[in-house]
Amino acid sequence: MTLRLAIPSKGRLMDKTVDWFAARGVEMRRSGVDREYAAHIEGSDVQLMLLSASEIPRDLQSGRIHLGVTGSDLVHERIPNRDQVVAELAPLGFGGADLVIAVPKIWVDVETLDDLDAVASDFRAAHGHRLRIATKYHRLVREFLQDAGVADYQLVDSQGATEGTVKHLTAEAIADITSTGDTLRANHLKVLQDGLVHRSQATLFKSRVADWGTAEQAALARLLETLGIAV
Repeated sequence: MTLRLAIPSKGRLMDKTVDWFAARGVEMRRSGVDREYAAHIEGSDVQLMLLSASEIPRDLQSGRIHLGVTGSDLVHERIPNRDQVVAELAPLGFGGADLVIAVPKIWVDVETLDDLDAVASDFRAAHGHRLRIATKYHRLVREFLQDAGVADYQLVDSQGATEGTVKHLTAEAIADITSTGDTLRANHLKVLQDGLVHRSQATLFKSRVADWGTAEQAALARLLETLGIAV
């Protein structure tokens, strides 16, 4: 078996990943035509795979790949018991975005999670159902709110423009990824002062459940030495 490394297959995340490895002496080259999802590492027996960033957590979890570069938010959201399944080898310093809890700006008395908890309780008493928080990140948000002691809410799934759900009256608050906050402000939303759920960035992960034979362990050691990563 060969050490298998997956990186994002397109876009800025792919370009920045290739640049990050190149700056540390690992040259990645795409094979064939632009639309072909195949690549290799110069002078190495590491098998390089180009996958969607959203697919990489799944393949780390299954052990199909040994290493993968993807957003830490995706790994934290999609892999239960992640500490037993993957190990974080290195944050790469790009692809940064924050998963945050945001509420309407007109909620002038709601600035913290304690305020949100009080509003949620009042909302249920007034409307007969729980306050709705729209999100794509159910596991992360549920764990975060549980730890904060927030109750009387329900998570509603949003796979589209989450910031618009409050305007369209399908949710009262949201939990979503933001880089600049511009879209939140454009939709008249504000981030709670203590509403940072997860600070995400592109990260190199190792699968703990992949088949780690002698050859794979040796290849990993050589790669990490070249990259300057101490484990």
